[in-house]
Amino acid sequence: MIVEKRTYTLHPGKTAEFLRLYEAEGLALHRKYLRMLGYFTSDIGPQNQIVTMWAYESMAEREELRARLYADPEWIAFGPKTLPLIQTMENVILKPTHFSPMP
Repeated sequence: MIVEKRTYTLHPGKTAEFLRLYEAEGLALHRKYLRMLGYFTSDIGPQNQIVTMWAYESMAEREELRARLYADPEWIAFGPKTLPLIQTMENVILKPTHFSPMP
C-alpha cells in the first residue's frame, strides 16, 4: 500500500470558498475513483492549507485511477474552477514501514 499526501496552499481567505466548491462538485468525483484516507485544513503551523491523503495498492493502481479521474468530463469541468484559489500544490508518496499500523 502507498499513501499519496497532497498539500494545497490557498490564497489567504480562500479556504472556505475552496471547501464549498470541492464539497459541491469535486468530492463525489473523488469518491467515485479514489479511496480517501483524510481531508484536512491546517490549524497550527502554515495557514491556508488543505491536506489530503489517498490510499492505493500500488503506483500502478494510482496511475490507473488518477487517469480515469482526469478523463472524466465532470472532473475536466471542475478542476479549472479551483486553480484561481490555489497558490501552490505539493505531492508526496508515502510508503508505510513494516511496523506501521497502516498496512
